[in-house]
Amino acid sequence: MSQNGQKLQSENTKLNFGKGWIIIFYSMIMFWFLIGFSIDGQNIVIDVFVNMHYKELGYTDPTLLHAKLLELAMWAGFIGVVAYFVIGRILTKIGAKWLSIVCLALSGLSYIFYAHSTTLGTYFAGLTLVTIFINAAAYLGGGNLVTQWMPKKKGLANGFTTMGHNLGSALYVPLIAALIGAYGMGKGMTITGIAAICVAIVAIFVIKNFPQEMGQLPDNVTQEVYDREYADMGQDTEARWTVGELLKTKEMWLVAIIIGINQMVTTGVMSQMVPRNMELGFTQPKAIALMTVCALVGLGGSFAFGFLDQKLGVKTAVRLFLVWYMLALAVNVTFNNMTGGYICVAMVGVAIGAAANFMTSLPASVFGRHSFDIVYSIYFPIMQIVLMLNYIVNSMALRITGSLRGAYVVFIGLLIINFILISVLNTRKYNLDYAKEDEVLHEEA
Repeated sequence: MSQNGQKLQSENTKLNFGKGWIIIFYSMIMFWFLIGFSIDGQNIVIDVFVNMHYKELGYTDPTLLHAKLLELAMWAGFIGVVAYFVIGRILTKIGAKWLSIVCLALSGLSYIFYAHSTTLGTYFAGLTLVTIFINAAAYLGGGNLVTQWMPKKKGLANGFTTMGHNLGSALYVPLIAALIGAYGMGKGMTITGIAAICVAIVAIFVIKNFPQEMGQLPDNVTQEVYDREYADMGQDTEARWTVGELLKTKEMWLVAIIIGINQMVTTGVMSQMVPRNMELGFTQPKAIALMTVCALVGLGGSFAFGFLDQKLGVKTAVRLFLVWYMLALAVNVTFNNMTGGYICVAMVGVAIGAAANFMTSLPASVFGRHSFDIVYSIYFPIMQIVLMLNYIVNSMALRITGSLRGAYVVFIGLLIINFILISVLNTRKYNLDYAKEDEVLHEEA
């Protein structure tokens, strides 16, 4: 805190985002579709597809087709990695607003195509397209919008935007189960695909790339505070980094690996939470209900860790998150019964609420908002390579042991590695706004 008693913006926990709330709610909605389309919704879609088509596709055991679909999801993700490099270059040309709008609309169209798949080829094509476009919209587009609008209050802002993850888990899974149950896979999934397209159309009229375009400064600060605590370099996105420089920067790789492992574990746990709970003895309706409970608990986790990020700094917040997550998975593995399932669901709920916060908050903390579109366009696909390995872990666990329990043991080991990595990372190294803040503190010392 400044010696004159004035709280610096990096320490400010007031929720006065102004027009930034529009960006927060927009990002929240995109995260809702992200979780539904490509992660938690798979709990329902995979089982429906397997039950409908495993015999005609030549499988005598539906579990084998289930494992095959998990492998296809992994390959869809790896194709996405190449696509994100290309989309990232497009981002620097057209800006986050139009990238998010176009990709959100395309994700809706892709989901409709995916809904009508009947072969492994069309299933894979549909899943690949929807995964690429919804991730590009929510993370490449939405992540850049949040960083430009709330660069120093990104922890608090992401505490709200990532509630979309939890609401997706809580509401999308039972919604898509009900829609598919009532109208079938094709028509049921088409309804939510159309909904995404409608949101993209509305965004054309209400979303802006920078707060200055709506008469507001970053973090909704006054001109006096902005001049004092922010490094104003304009909006020249080519000013700081090139792709080659970023690829040679140690912090880029550390951030991508740390977040990649966090998301690898979270995606691995959440995409197969219903089957894992059924292994513990729960019926499918009860397992789906527990997933909803898990997600609702996560709403509190999103805000709590967003607040900790803002109050204590992102490094401390990530370390607290990792310890909590390891304990949650250890309970599931150790008890391996319905009691452990109940406890784990509550604890994982808090963890998933926090995990998505750091996807934007950590790289934004290290590199800052200046040229962040270039940073994110390189960081995100590298992170995705690590994330997509979750499908290998889950698939091998099913093939080797017939259970997902072994996957949880692997995930705990990876979280331990992450604790070490975050401890050695300088989480403010290239952030010009933080450097300006440090100058203020030095002048007052």
